[in-house]
Amino acid sequence: MVSHNPLFIIIGPPAVGKSTTSRAIAAHFPKSIHISVDDLRDMVVSGLVLPGPVWSDDLAQQISLARSTVVHMAHSYQAAGFVVVIDDFWDAGHPRDYEDLFRLPNLHRIVLLPQQAEAHQRNLDRSGDSPARAYIDGGIRFVYEQLITALPQLQREGYLIIDTTNLSVEATVATILQRSGVEV
Repeated sequence: MVSHNPLFIIIGPPAVGKSTTSRAIAAHFPKSIHISVDDLRDMVVSGLVLPGPVWSDDLAQQISLARSTVVHMAHSYQAAGFVVVIDDFWDAGHPRDYEDLFRLPNLHRIVLLPQQAEAHQRNLDRSGDSPARAYIDGGIRFVYEQLITALPQLQREGYLIIDTTNLSVEATVATILQRSGVEV
């Protein structure tokens, strides 16, 4: 049985509100699940490889495993009547990992993309003086450099690009639902 419940894939750079927005979208529906690729990766107890400018084979394998698990979860939950909201960081290889989902009806692809300075401010607000701040700021710079050049292709592939610089979480969710044509 094919479910026609919406499925959202929310991608973007670090610290732009993907998880917060994804949970808020899911909360609008009576039966929904938010699946975070980061949460699945955080389940690795020993040997977790963190993203960086150079991707090792181990990192690529771990990300692929997490995304493969997300795809299986999405199919299972959508078949059971759930609205599925996936959040993941953007990287050039992500379309290959989600290819199976891209064939589904009612799939909505979203890129959250505030101005880069806003992403750095959100990281500061979230991380404070922790050592993670510099690491995440580096990730923000790296992803923005790559993502900006990929935007025309993402738009051709049907992604909605949402500038959330001046939007609250509620306004971001309303924009996504309205622009996706999804009724709650």
